[in-house]
Amino acid sequence: MDQDVERVQASYDQVAEEYVARIYHELEHKPLDRELLDRFATEVHELGPVCDMGCGPGQVAQYLCQQGVNVLGVDLSLGMVEQARKLNPGIEFQQGNMFSLDVQDEVWGGIAAFYSLVHIPREKVIQVLQEFKRVLRPNGLLLIAFHQGQQINHVDELWGKKVSLDFIFFQRAEMEAYLKVAGFELEDSFERPPYEGVEVQTQRVYIFARKPCE
Repeated sequence: MDQDVERVQASYDQVAEEYVARIYHELEHKPLDRELLDRFATEVHELGPVCDMGCGPGQVAQYLCQQGVNVLGVDLSLGMVEQARKLNPGIEFQQGNMFSLDVQDEVWGGIAAFYSLVHIPREKVIQVLQEFKRVLRPNGLLLIAFHQGQQINHVDELWGKKVSLDFIFFQRAEMEAYLKVAGFELEDSFERPPYEGVEVQTQRVYIFARKPCE
């Protein structure tokens, strides 16, 4: 396994329990996120199973399931997957690496990737997006969310635990360009300022993109 991937996996294994305490109920305080997930749920409902990519403890998967979506979750961290299984016993969660997903071609009708690209180096983002495209069915929908910017913030400590994580910010136009190179068709994109007292105070970007029917 790539050393960077191992580092991210080990870091999230360390903070999995604390992540639940701090993040699991975030969506309750994020109206735009829920609105966009509602739209995503409506559009993928007839397209087949959907993946919450980089699912963490499964809060996005849980929300989509409540909207009637056939959803599963994939995360690099086994610690996160274990937490997700405890919190959401009716949903399937599995460990996986988004660079090489253990999924056949054209299996999923949609992928929701909320902040799951934040540790992917710029030079590897297109590779990951191409893997997403591979596992999506024709007309499959991708919804991604990320932090707007150009910086890379490195942390060695998170919530009292030793970690080694690079949080990578992307410009909206930059990510739109990566999606086009990976073969997606852009449908919509949004920005919003941070919700005070709820999350890290960064500008957020959301993009809907679709795998074309070739």
